[in-house]
Amino acid sequence: MGDLEKGAATHGAGCFAKIKVFLMALTCAYVSKSLSGTFMSSMLTQIERQFGIPTAIVGFINGSFEIGNLLLIIFVSYFGMKLHRPIVIGVGCAVMGLGCFIISLPHFLMGRYEYETTILPTSNLSSNSFLCMENQTQTLNPAQDPAECVKEVKSLMWIYVLVGNIIRGIGETPIMPLGVSYIENFAKSENSPLYIGILETGKMIGPIFGLLLGSFCASIYVDTGSVNTDDLTITPTDIRWVGAWWIGFLVCAGVNILISIPFFFFPKTLPKEGLQENVDGTENAKEEKHREKAKEEKRGITKGVYNLPAICIGYLIAGFMMKKFKITVKTAAFLAFCLSLSEYSFGFCNFLITCDNVPVAGLTNSYERDQKPLYLENNVLADCNTRCSCLTKTWDPVCGDNGLAYMSACLAGCEKSVGTGTNMVFHNCSCIQSPGNSSAVLGLCNKGPECTNKLQYLLILSGFLSILYSFAAIPGYMVFLRCIKSEEKSLGIGIHAFCIRVFAGIPAPIYFGALIDRTCLHWGTQKCGAPGACRMYDINSFRRIYLGMSAALRGSSYLPAFVIVILTRKFSLPGKINSSEMEIAEMKLTEKESQCTDVHRNPKFKNDGELKTKL
Repeated sequence: MGDLEKGAATHGAGCFAKIKVFLMALTCAYVSKSLSGTFMSSMLTQIERQFGIPTAIVGFINGSFEIGNLLLIIFVSYFGMKLHRPIVIGVGCAVMGLGCFIISLPHFLMGRYEYETTILPTSNLSSNSFLCMENQTQTLNPAQDPAECVKEVKSLMWIYVLVGNIIRGIGETPIMPLGVSYIENFAKSENSPLYIGILETGKMIGPIFGLLLGSFCASIYVDTGSVNTDDLTITPTDIRWVGAWWIGFLVCAGVNILISIPFFFFPKTLPKEGLQENVDGTENAKEEKHREKAKEEKRGITKGVYNLPAICIGYLIAGFMMKKFKITVKTAAFLAFCLSLSEYSFGFCNFLITCDNVPVAGLTNSYERDQKPLYLENNVLADCNTRCSCLTKTWDPVCGDNGLAYMSACLAGCEKSVGTGTNMVFHNCSCIQSPGNSSAVLGLCNKGPECTNKLQYLLILSGFLSILYSFAAIPGYMVFLRCIKSEEKSLGIGIHAFCIRVFAGIPAPIYFGALIDRTCLHWGTQKCGAPGACRMYDINSFRRIYLGMSAALRGSSYLPAFVIVILTRKFSLPGKINSSEMEIAEMKLTEKESQCTDVHRNPKFKNDGELKTKL
């Protein structure tokens, strides 16, 4: 009767009772969560401009995901093994979708985005108050106390983004610890590295789609459909431009909810991959069938990865090599350390690839085009524009014929304008010292082909470093997994994630954002006069702080890593045992357990004494 029930349950589960189907669903979950995370990261600048907040607050918003993850990671990791793990993962994916939806709410609850500008949409040849005119009275000065800005409803709408990101972090909590432990429990030990490599590949596929979605949304104006885009005086390349970030979060919400559905159909446990479910089957026939199936898997994987980026290929190759050569824990630890250290060393080449600031009169250069190291407020005025009565804090840049940008057409000394919108051209600019009519156009000046070429070098270097990183990631992660007892894998993964959140994920965006704020050359101004988002950074200081801080933090991690490598060479670890031998032992143990179960169910044995004698 028990066998009939088991067979009916297996038949009802269908294809959902296979580890490879679960691997496919979990890979899709990895894609969806990394899609949402990458899109969130790519939209941080849009959110910063939308709400006019400094980078430190943006860093806090970014770290709020880790806060949400931190709230439940230990609880889920400890009790997750006792729960129905696939269903918990499905609920987590659905909660991530809810968090993405909450992030998009401010767009529907606040008014239209008003960017900082001196040019009104109705400006034409008869309305030139934004140009250089003697004895004019500026009407763009704030009529409201900056302290009153915080009382406006839309000024605190970024809290919705914060709360939504926390909920997204809560939903992501069970996916990695419960998913990886589920695979480790029911997959063959020699297949685990390959499966983990596939999961990591899925984690890298998500960012590809996330960046594509972010690029698409950033090119669409935030209030598209409710404003006439022909009246805009900014383009997507302008620092004041805000893309339709809310569209992408609605897409991410739908994807996460859709991905959650299959997990509700998986059983709580699966048969161990490779073990015989029918004791009457022939050993050789099953082994031959398994080998043929493995060959088909390898061929299928080779056809899935042809067009994937280098890092995805690296993950799969690393996982396949560990499976093919049966790399032990000690060897894996040594390989991971050496490859990671090599990638870190080559990373210092990033310091050599530099691109200078965009020349802006009064910020990075004087009006005579001489470079100056520091920003001084009184330097935005010069002899050529003191008669113009210009606003000195408003950011509405124009590019002159001389290749030098100015903070506004008024500060450039321009007296006339032709055209409307982004096609507006300014003439008779007294501060632009160039032959001809001394004209200017809207926007900053281009940096030239040198920066474009250096960007190509940077991308090539990043691709090379990604390959080295991916080769080191899988062996290192397998060392971590194989050093944990089977019943404690979920908890171990959870503690690992907990430490990452506490010491890196939460504080790093905040202190990185605070340090980056110190490199700001000019802060934007909100309509009420309060400071807004940064409009221009000192790119040289930015590079030194960002790369230097990252190198220092990561460099300090190699000391404990070196100690771990030494310890793995001194102690006996599970990885020293051949994986095939472990599989045979597991198969024999499972057969004996099934025999014991059959004996328990047999009514011929009346008492425990008779049962022990039989055993």
